[in-house]
Amino acid sequence: MNLKSVYLTVICIVFCLFLGNAQDGDVTINQDDRIPKLLELKKKMNKDETNSRRYKIQVYSGNRNGAKNAQKDFAEAFGDWRPVMHYETPNFKVWAGNFNTRLEADRALKRIKRKFPSAFIFKPKKK
Repeated sequence: MNLKSVYLTVICIVFCLFLGNAQDGDVTINQDDRIPKLLELKKKMNKDETNSRRYKIQVYSGNRNGAKNAQKDFAEAFGDWRPVMHYETPNFKVWAGNFNTRLEADRALKRIKRKFPSAFIFKPKKK
């Protein structure tokens, strides 16, 4: 009796595996035709973070450990702007923001100077 139930179970499992199949279907995405164009434009804008037409704020300049600490402290204090470390001989620098206008950068600098008093606004040079 026990062997019969094992065979029956195996046959049922095999039968279910062959006949049971996943759902087949088509997915239709309806979106505005301008969305892919906008995504491409955004990729181009974000691709070059050293765009000389944009303003950045330098938070730190010095040795590697100091830059890592400043980057970490900045990220914890200001979630709005991603801090990025750059190396320019002989210093490591921490930059934040990618502001379109000087006014935006000035507003951000006012907040940032409370924690990083030596911070300043600049425009990166083209490479």
